[in-house]
Amino acid sequence: MKLLSFSTFDTAPLIRLGALLGDTVIDLSSAGEWAQENRGWSSTHLPDNLMELLNLGPDAWQEAHRLLHLLAGETPLELPMAGRHHVGYPLDQVTLHPPLPRPASLRDFYAFEAHVRSAFANRGREVPPEWYQFPVFYYSNPNQVFGPAQLLPYPSYSQALDYELEIACVIGRAGKDIPAGEAPDHIFGYTILNDWSARDVQQAEMRAGLGPAKGKDFAASLGPWIVTPDELEERSTDRPGVYDLEMTARVNGEERSRGSWKNLYYSFGEMIARASAGVFLFPGDVIGSGTVGTGCLLELTRGKGPWLDPGDLVELEVERIGLLANQVGERPGSPG
Repeated sequence: MKLLSFSTFDTAPLIRLGALLGDTVIDLSSAGEWAQENRGWSSTHLPDNLMELLNLGPDAWQEAHRLLHLLAGETPLELPMAGRHHVGYPLDQVTLHPPLPRPASLRDFYAFEAHVRSAFANRGREVPPEWYQFPVFYYSNPNQVFGPAQLLPYPSYSQALDYELEIACVIGRAGKDIPAGEAPDHIFGYTILNDWSARDVQQAEMRAGLGPAKGKDFAASLGPWIVTPDELEERSTDRPGVYDLEMTARVNGEERSRGSWKNLYYSFGEMIARASAGVFLFPGDVIGSGTVGTGCLLELTRGKGPWLDPGDLVELEVERIGLLANQVGERPGSPG
């Protein structure tokens, strides 16, 4: 399944839970009502937001999957409305929001060795031995999450805005001290993450011995949807949470970054094992991979820029997942 959060002219300002069926966005709650009235569907009511679906657990996820299978034999755009909402909408006529508008938490790891090597080389240093001992992460801001096509506000305190091409997983089942080999049982799905970075601020903070903080907490983008693992299965590897899928980034249509998910040094299984050591992970927690090799301007320009400008269009694409695009907004205080 590809699950998303959306609004339309007849749902705005409410954000609703949808699933992608071809080029049609299915309103899952309305589709469930339609199926009960017209196809004798005996399922419990599906919720209208993703966090509630996650908390309902695997039985509800399977019901959503079966509902989509039922609708695959229909023409959803032609079905009558269920309650106040349509069953299906053309994809190009909806507004996509972050699939999880407010994640329960957002941890971002540093798990691609190629990126780590380049980042330390920019500072004239070798990768510290501790990096090879365990996967490291920082907490980002779950309250500053942007979705597909949303304008990315330029941080007022920076002159060095950068993108980061990443994968993220969404936790679906709670757990503590989760072994790496059991981590896939706790993953609901995967999405694209852009961990926007204010490089000048980040570098100053980390020289002070703590961070990143204001260098990164102003924005992260997620989307365009969350893809469940069954959609990726044929491209899986022998490592939990690692798939053989290409990752690319473009700025204003020009390819700047290219890498592969399979090049993770630490698998999502290992990241989840580390994140859950001694603490619970809960449904709706998001875990980012860190930047793929070549996946940011910091790496490509050896930390010297040029950086992103207002008006730049940044497109992150991951095979089998989709395309996450955001345009950079004007610097605060600049002429309109």
